[in-house]
Amino acid sequence: MTDWAQDGALEERTIRRISWRLVPLLMVCYFAAYLDRVNISFAALQMNQDLHLSSAAYGLGAGLFFITYFLFGVPSNLLLYKVGAPRWIALIMLGWGVCAAGMAFVHTKPAFYAMRLLLGATEAGFYPGVLFYLTLWFPARHRGRILGLFIAAIPISGILGSPLSGLLLSLDGVAGVRGWRWLFMVEALPAIVMAPLILALLPAGPAATRWLPADERDWLVGNLTAEQRRVEIKSHSLLQALFTPLVLVLAATYFTNVCLLNGITFFLPQIISEQGHSAAETGFIAAVPSLFALVALLWWGRRSDARQERYGHAAVANFLGGALLLAAMLIPVPFVRLAALSLAFACTLAFTAPFWAIPGSFLSRAAAAGGIAWISSMGVTGGFLTPWIVGYFRDLTGNFRIGLGAIACLTLLVTMVFYIVGRGRGAGYAQGTPAATGGE
Repeated sequence: MTDWAQDGALEERTIRRISWRLVPLLMVCYFAAYLDRVNISFAALQMNQDLHLSSAAYGLGAGLFFITYFLFGVPSNLLLYKVGAPRWIALIMLGWGVCAAGMAFVHTKPAFYAMRLLLGATEAGFYPGVLFYLTLWFPARHRGRILGLFIAAIPISGILGSPLSGLLLSLDGVAGVRGWRWLFMVEALPAIVMAPLILALLPAGPAATRWLPADERDWLVGNLTAEQRRVEIKSHSLLQALFTPLVLVLAATYFTNVCLLNGITFFLPQIISEQGHSAAETGFIAAVPSLFALVALLWWGRRSDARQERYGHAAVANFLGGALLLAAMLIPVPFVRLAALSLAFACTLAFTAPFWAIPGSFLSRAAAAGGIAWISSMGVTGGFLTPWIVGYFRDLTGNFRIGLGAIACLTLLVTMVFYIVGRGRGAGYAQGTPAATGGE
């Protein structure tokens, strides 16, 4: 066997081993995180009436999560970089699990707002923290597929969580407790249970990992170290990373993606319910877009790795997501509208795998920790604005079309700028791989 073939077999064996060891565990954690973040979209079917929430008030409460998420995102990721992923991620999970369960005990509008703020603060560092953590384990050329697998927890949470949420609402009145309160209490349990497991099972990094054979560990550490050296030919300090023009463009683009994602996620159950479906039926129907998204996310991430291209893949997916959402708002036929929303949701999630492979390709370790959190935090401000704007126009006009249509149009404009900037970075930045960025 030639040296090239031996290296290829070693690489394949190493990536497979660490993928099976890390990714399923992190997927389960993100499943719990996303479920606890968006389950108010189902709770709203009963909760809004109990708490006397208008669509705008509900949208404001849904969006407040992202205010504290924005404020605590970068500090949380820097703490993760300092104290290590296992301890910090475990603490984050315990905190958000307790806050998610606390949603079951709110009785007033101010309490609802306060608990959403607390949930955003506790969950803030998880997603960007895991994105950064994965850069410590996987060479850049494998990150599209790996990030796709991790982010697949979002559509899986829709496939499994939507029917579950609908069924939990059906427990309305059991033991004298409203269904939406059962929903919050039951769906908070996975995060609380997983916190000690993360502390015990999640390794800090590859260098001192005992479950990797010596040859695989040496290959992995050597490749990751070489990548960092190429990235650091022109390194960025943390402050430089936060205000690098490319980082700001990435943040603006992610903002539109979050607007799309949350515009669909937070209001899809209400859109379906308005067509006369029961809570349980709504849960099963709402799982359909997630089925589309799961396939698209995994396929698009693999395709991005195979082509070693990031910007074009991210731009095409986000642009199609905006175009399909706009089309869905203009289509009067319910079945066709659901199909368009399903495809829009699929494209919106497919964007994330190639997109999140970009920051680690030009930011060094400390700058990457802060830069990824900054892009995530700036982007998720769209999570605050979207529910409030869509809810406001829902109260004003009686439908969701104007608010969601405006979000779709903004996405189309910003994505075109992102694509132009990506092409302007040259071949290396179009690929988004450290090997190609040595001249930066």
